[in-house]
Amino acid sequence: MPTPKPKTAEANFRQAFERLKAGVPKALPAGTLVSQNNVAKEAGCDPSALRKARFPGLVEEIQAHLATHSQERPTSERQRLLKARQVSRSKTEIIASLKAQRDDSVSRLVEADELIGSLTLKVRDLEARVEDIQPRASIMPMVTAKPKATPRAMDIKGQK
Repeated sequence: MPTPKPKTAEANFRQAFERLKAGVPKALPAGTLVSQNNVAKEAGCDPSALRKARFPGLVEEIQAHLATHSQERPTSERQRLLKARQVSRSKTEIIASLKAQRDDSVSRLVEADELIGSLTLKVRDLEARVEDIQPRASIMPMVTAKPKATPRAMDIKGQK
């Protein structure tokens, strides 16, 4: 019985690359993203074994695949949690900002009410003083002053 020809390292890397593209890896968890490191790990090798200097064609294929499928990557659980935390933090910051605005508005309203109250008392006090002064005040008639004659140019010429 002939012994099967051992696979080359490049053949192992290519099979691992195809399995990752198909989404059915053997060594890595299902759904693992395609990357140069993950291809090497799926092939059962150290990630440093898959170098561009040793396997330039395969590395270029992996990079081309990454370039065309980079937007298809689903967000990881960690990224999803970070985004949710940021949204939550921004909502918390918005709530804190709104509370500060509310407190400032209430403070201004209380100050305005206090000022209105004090001015109302002042107006009442002044009205009472006017009522006290008005009946005693004597009204003097206004005397209109006679207009002074001003010399006009024609009056001056006539005196010659």
